[in-house]
Amino acid sequence: MTTVAIVLIVGLLVLLLLGMPIAFTLGILALVGMWLNDANPLILSQRLVAGTGVHSLLAIPGFVLAGYIMSEGGLSRRLVHIASSMIGHLPGGLSMATVGAGTFFGAISGSAPATTAAIGSVMTRELEDRGYERGYAAALATAVGPLGQMIPPSIPMVVWGVLAEESISKLFLAGIIPGLAAALGFVAISYLYAIIRGVPRAAWAGFREIGLAIRNGIWALFTPVVILGGIYGGVFTPTEASMVGAFYSFIVGVFIYRELSWRRLPGVLLQSLRTTAIIMFIIAAAYGFAWVVSNEQLPSQVAEQLLSITDNPILILLILNLLLLFLGAVMDTLSAMVILSTVLIAVGNSIGLDPIQLGAMVVINFAVGMVTPPLGYSLFVAASITELRIETVARHLWPFLLVLVGVIALVSYVPWVTLWLPSLID
Repeated sequence: MTTVAIVLIVGLLVLLLLGMPIAFTLGILALVGMWLNDANPLILSQRLVAGTGVHSLLAIPGFVLAGYIMSEGGLSRRLVHIASSMIGHLPGGLSMATVGAGTFFGAISGSAPATTAAIGSVMTRELEDRGYERGYAAALATAVGPLGQMIPPSIPMVVWGVLAEESISKLFLAGIIPGLAAALGFVAISYLYAIIRGVPRAAWAGFREIGLAIRNGIWALFTPVVILGGIYGGVFTPTEASMVGAFYSFIVGVFIYRELSWRRLPGVLLQSLRTTAIIMFIIAAAYGFAWVVSNEQLPSQVAEQLLSITDNPILILLILNLLLLFLGAVMDTLSAMVILSTVLIAVGNSIGLDPIQLGAMVVINFAVGMVTPPLGYSLFVAASITELRIETVARHLWPFLLVLVGVIALVSYVPWVTLWLPSLID
């Protein structure tokens, strides 16, 4: 391993431990690497621009904006009401409804923290009023967050598709079965929790109430239909779908539900712009760092070191999953993907792992990392909403983590889980 490579690795660890923001960390290390190689610093500016100039990345601001409008425009609340009216009378029904709402909202926002924030702000108080512990409600809101990155459209899937030069549509499809499997596992936990803790059951809402909820929320239900139907029906690309989703949510929130006023709209736009700017800044810096890393041939060296430990694909996948889970809990998802993409692709190719399966495995691991104690970002979001300590939320989170780890195992060792749906559009 070269001196520059060692400096980059040690520098990355030291700066992260010191709390340096990841974008600045990557930018500084890229400059250091270029200085040690006597390279022209102007190359870095070219790489930064190139990192944000990929057409597919235009999907990110659209999906971010759609998620904020959904939350502020009353669409997410109506999705919760529909799910609650249908299954709220079952043991654990309200908890199941929260899972259902998280699944729907995840299919729109494409973001784990956004899903946790939207569902947590709407459902945690309602769950507590119905006899659930506040810690359980916070853990449930945390756990549904990763569904936003598994179920399409998913912002990390878009980024990975760009990095690995793979079909974003196929990556979207690869996340559907794992996302639904996780949701079903959460439903089972909801049922068992209600039975064991004796949570009171709500009265049957009746077909009239269900019909009224569907009628009031029909426009919200059409949001994923418009986005996903347009993508897989060949009407528009994922990038175009993001803007169509944002525009549709805007029309529904402002003119149909009338919960998003013109006065509040600038605040929503500002929130989405801030989130998008943070994401793009990280991607730009990570692209510059990745160029230096690739120039040092660090990915191939790491792959060789990993393969020297064992040539057993099962053990290699286990090591990769443990590494990704750890990094997902301590690093930003997008920057970690950019940094590690060349290494992961090299290792995947060496063991014959399908690129689509690899992409799904990477994104899902990082999604689960966002809810893994003690540093998972969605965990902090849920704790902030419910005003609980991180330890309290984490104590109730372990059954959901077991489900998510089981999903990771399925994705890693059962290829058809991620490859069957993508094979239908070949």
